[in-house]
Amino acid sequence: MRSVLLVLAVVAATVFSGVASANTGKDRAMLIEAVANGDLPKVREIISTGGELEARDPQGRTALLLATHADAVEIAKVLIAAGADVNAKDAIKDTPFLYAGAEGRTEILKAILATGKANLKDTNRYGGTALIPASHHGHPDAVRILLGTDIDVDHVNNLGWTALIEAVILGDGGPIYQEIVGLLVDAGARNIPDREGVSPLDHARRHGFSEIAARIEAGPRP
Repeated sequence: MRSVLLVLAVVAATVFSGVASANTGKDRAMLIEAVANGDLPKVREIISTGGELEARDPQGRTALLLATHADAVEIAKVLIAAGADVNAKDAIKDTPFLYAGAEGRTEILKAILATGKANLKDTNRYGGTALIPASHHGHPDAVRILLGTDIDVDHVNNLGWTALIEAVILGDGGPIYQEIVGLLVDAGARNIPDREGVSPLDHARRHGFSEIAARIEAGPRP
């Protein structure tokens, strides 16, 4: 009789585990779907019932990273407040923090930094910190926010480029990139050459970016 009861208990536990696993998978899919649909009330509901915050889509993106992609500020803030991981990497090594910086999602970036949990030393698939693509993509507000942290202004990525070099060689030399270069120089960015020995100043001159060249030459403003 005792052995029969043990068998029944094992069967019951297995069935319960399977149901729980199925429900967990459903909950995860629901959160991803709610974020993809921009459904803030549904996101709140799922969180309030203990939904899995680190649910991921087929590309390994969490709900918070999806919200950051969409610049869904309120949804992102709700997820951040609930404790979503701001450093969770997807299949291509993006995180909510890295993406917010790289793509100028400034409200989300500020909310992430306010948690004190952002990994400022984390790098993307190119070995760059958030500051490098923010400079490259022309987001001066994001650059300004990131420079208000302890992020390394002279970090060198896998290509051998700093944020200053990328702002020069991948920018158009116009007002936005002039502003970014000024921000970087004022933050102490050094004239570090690339692997071919060409410095940001040299690149600026070669591209005919006279304003940027002059700004680099002038150095940090007092």
